[in-house]
Amino acid sequence: MWEEFDITKLPYYDPKVDNKVALVTGGNSGIGYYTVLHLYLHGFKVYLGGRNSSRVNHAIKEIKKEAEIRLRKGQDEKPHDGLMIRKTGKLEYLHIDLTDLNSVEKAATKFTVQEDHLDVLINNAGVMAIPYELTKDNFEIQMQTNYVSHFLLTMRLLPLIKARKGRVITVSSLGHNLIFFNCNPGAQFNYWPSMFFMWCRYALAKTASIQFTKMLAIKNPDILCMSLHPGLVMNTNLFSYCTRLPFVGIFFWILFQFVGYFFGVSNEQGAISTLKCALSSDLSAETDNGAYFTTGGYPSKPSRVANSLDNAASTWIWTVHELRDRGHEI
Repeated sequence: MWEEFDITKLPYYDPKVDNKVALVTGGNSGIGYYTVLHLYLHGFKVYLGGRNSSRVNHAIKEIKKEAEIRLRKGQDEKPHDGLMIRKTGKLEYLHIDLTDLNSVEKAATKFTVQEDHLDVLINNAGVMAIPYELTKDNFEIQMQTNYVSHFLLTMRLLPLIKARKGRVITVSSLGHNLIFFNCNPGAQFNYWPSMFFMWCRYALAKTASIQFTKMLAIKNPDILCMSLHPGLVMNTNLFSYCTRLPFVGIFFWILFQFVGYFFGVSNEQGAISTLKCALSSDLSAETDNGAYFTTGGYPSKPSRVANSLDNAASTWIWTVHELRDRGHEI
């Protein structure tokens, strides 16, 4: 069992002096919510990327309330450790629909107009184990949401990230280990039984995310690029499709309850890996570029397929060509 890390020990930045900026996709729920909360508490101006304005704006209100409660509690418990002079950052909504590449382009353009640098980009949003579906851009929906759109967003914001030698953090999953041999990222896996192959499509997208991180690190040694597995976060709506399936839904519900009880972590515990990658001063581009971390922010090693540079190069080339064919030049 991993030892839980005290997030409050990570560096704090004065928003008036340091002007730290972060962008978190899917920052309104799950581990993204707590990632945003702690970045906000550590002085960052955080953009929450999402497609539903009402949900994101509601999350922003809730995060501000929770931050106020935690700061007040900290002042009461430790009145002399500097918490009383701490100021929170800012929270902003950025509209982005990861199932629409044009929406990704517009979000990147809007962000570039509003900011001249980006200290931390967290590619967090994703979907898991859902039925086969093609997006309007003709990508399998899990591949586009979890990987392709984040690839495009990262490349468009790269100049702003490089302006301050920032960090790019991509949330992958332990599930990437379901891919046992190198597959073309365009593989559809649209076979029977769909209940099994939807997990393969998810694993393929998460494998591509790790490969992307490795190639991005090689091509950009001046910034810090990392991927991670947040932990077995079971209390999330990502599993809702499986648990609603007729007949087998109850099996999945029992399975997830069992795994969550014995091996799972909370959403906030799941955010620790991301936060350590985003804030830790112990990490550097010279020693940790392209690294993969697991639950609690501990260094780990991805699968053989995900760790192969040859496979990563092939995935990068495929992605660039597919985006170019759709009018998005990289």
